[in-house]
Amino acid sequence: MFENLATLDLLGYFNGMQGNPWLIAAFVCDILILLFFVYEFIKFANKSKAWQLIKGIAILVVMTFLSNLLNLKILNFILTSFISYGVIAIIIIFQPELRRGLEKLGSSGFFKSLALSNDLRSKTKEDIYKVAIAAEEMASTKTGALIVFENEIRLQEVIDNGVLIDSEVSPQLLCNIFVPNTPLHDGAVIIRDNAISAAACILPVADDKSINKKYGTRHRAAIEITKETDAIAVVVSEETGKISIAKDGTLIEGVTDDALKRILIKHLVVAKFGSENSDKIKKIKEDIADRKKKREKTKKDNSTARYEKLKNEINDDEK
Repeated sequence: MFENLATLDLLGYFNGMQGNPWLIAAFVCDILILLFFVYEFIKFANKSKAWQLIKGIAILVVMTFLSNLLNLKILNFILTSFISYGVIAIIIIFQPELRRGLEKLGSSGFFKSLALSNDLRSKTKEDIYKVAIAAEEMASTKTGALIVFENEIRLQEVIDNGVLIDSEVSPQLLCNIFVPNTPLHDGAVIIRDNAISAAACILPVADDKSINKKYGTRHRAAIEITKETDAIAVVVSEETGKISIAKDGTLIEGVTDDALKRILIKHLVVAKFGSENSDKIKKIKEDIADRKKKREKTKKDNSTARYEKLKNEINDDEK
């Protein structure tokens, strides 16, 4: 009965669109928004463990349709019953992914002010250079280190399990934290809001068998935290002295000092505040537009003045 009512409503909706451009426009917008959300969901799920579960659910839906088509009553009854209560199961299974997705939505640029401070951009770049200096120093002595830049998704749970510091970012402090056999050297440093928020933080470690076995705990932790959140991690290997950087669950090994700074600036400065060059270009364009307006105004004023002068000369001649 309810299916018939839903069908009638849809038929009435499509019939009402005929000759009504506003309803057609609303329908097109409706479809585009739906496709956008589906695309974003697939893109988000593809970066997490949820993708395998989604494929499993899709297989169950197809099996349910086929069992109904082939008149397999018992199998269809079991699958239909499972799907009926599947919404609750999906919420429980996807709880971590749903939480991260809502956190990212809540912290997205759409809800932020468009006016971003140049001082904050400069401070972030300064902190990046300080981290790069510390990483280079620790790499030269083969001192193991793991430094995580918090991005839009907050890492409060990770910070809570570490030792709170809340200090300015400095190369000396970072190098001192990771000195072997000291109380804070084992674990990760979290940088939040241009400050060292905490040290000795315990991160989840990736257990993916596809990860190269040569990577130790620090590298695996960097891969996992950047896979589960939008954080960026810098790793210094105590075995090779190489500097690595992780983002979106991908580890780039053996980066140079300059490459490290470029990558961090791209994802922590340019992505948030925009390019300084683009701001300069915008200002130049505005200056050119202002000058053009002034020239046009001056030309117009001069033309008016010449016209008035000529008019006065003609009047004088007539007199």
